[in-house]
Amino acid sequence: MKNVMALIMAGGRGERLMPLTRSRSKPAIPFGGIYLLADLSLSNCINSEVYKILVLPQYKSQTLIQHIESGWGIFSPALGHFLRIVPPQMMTGDKWYEGTADSIRQNLEMIEAENPSHLLILSADHVYKMDYSRFKQYHVDHKADVTIAVIETAKNEAKEYGVLQVDEKFRVTGFQEKPKNPATIPGHPDQCLASMGIYIFTAQVLLDLLKNDGRPDFGKDILPSILKSHKVMAYPFRRENRIEEVVFFTDEVSGSRAELPVEVAPDSGYWRDVGNLDAYWNANMDLCGLNPFFNLYGVRWPMRTYQRQFPPVKTLSVTEANGELLHGLARDSLVAHGCVIGGGLVRNSILSYNVSVHRGAEVDEAVVMENVDIGRFSKIKKAIISDNVRVPARTTIGYDPKEDKKRFSVTPRGIVVVTKEDFQ
Repeated sequence: MKNVMALIMAGGRGERLMPLTRSRSKPAIPFGGIYLLADLSLSNCINSEVYKILVLPQYKSQTLIQHIESGWGIFSPALGHFLRIVPPQMMTGDKWYEGTADSIRQNLEMIEAENPSHLLILSADHVYKMDYSRFKQYHVDHKADVTIAVIETAKNEAKEYGVLQVDEKFRVTGFQEKPKNPATIPGHPDQCLASMGIYIFTAQVLLDLLKNDGRPDFGKDILPSILKSHKVMAYPFRRENRIEEVVFFTDEVSGSRAELPVEVAPDSGYWRDVGNLDAYWNANMDLCGLNPFFNLYGVRWPMRTYQRQFPPVKTLSVTEANGELLHGLARDSLVAHGCVIGGGLVRNSILSYNVSVHRGAEVDEAVVMENVDIGRFSKIKKAIISDNVRVPARTTIGYDPKEDKKRFSVTPRGIVVVTKEDFQ
């Protein structure tokens, strides 16, 4: 993989994630308590031994830039490794990045100077684990000019995606953008192939395409027009992607911890495009529980980030005036550094840095961002609490839909979204 360069698209506005993207881009949204969404694609690169990376931010990018500069300075220039943040510099005209293809076109000189053999195009706002070395090998084995990662989806859900038409050998024969009547997989009339927005190009093919085609986007513009002139393959992600992982278990009799043989991780086929607030909440909930759908605790495929400097988590038991003892508990939850659970109860939730849950408070199926203070005897359920919110004592959120809609934003699924402005 030493001659592969990754280009990570990190300029998304994330308009459907408002109000979370009011002051930051979509790739900079917190995830899983201590991460930003962009950390996942960066981690996949490192785990796949891709050490030449360009991150292309644009919209409200300061939070993302600071995070990467603080936590991702792990590359060795002496070995030819780098991670470069490349905001729009108007190198080819007086315009910002206008699409995925245009953002790369504006940086062709930087890419050509490195002389990569293959170019890996990624998005910084997806939740997944992917071994890009397997992706590249599939591309090489099929002698493709470009390969597109695809994921099987039910036909009735495919209208939300770009859908690829393929032949029996998975060569791409057509594109459909959010179709009303999507094409299905040969031999599987109820399944479609949705584009994941992840591509690998033979480098010279991409460079020639961008020099001769000025259109801004890959999926909408360039790729549909080259199906006859170039070999375009689909990469069936769930079938081909394999993340090998060490599995640990505790012996019920002896209590000792043992290691199972290396297995394919159950979340090798997991992928979510966090395109709206409901999808964002779902992706965070997928981290909770005994056997999470997406596991952050892998040994061989770790998710990396910038670790903030906060003290350890503290749980406290608090005695009420009437003598009742309230225990601070967190069950089936992820709790970041700096959190204090003082006589409150947290269930199936994600708590980011420096969250306080006061006595008698209950937090259930919630995503709570950093520096949040949840007042005593408050009750929160199925909610996203944005950063720096101060929830007053005895506040109820997520239990009365009519009342919630009067005070807060509520998603189509009924997830309540709370910002600090809601209590001003």
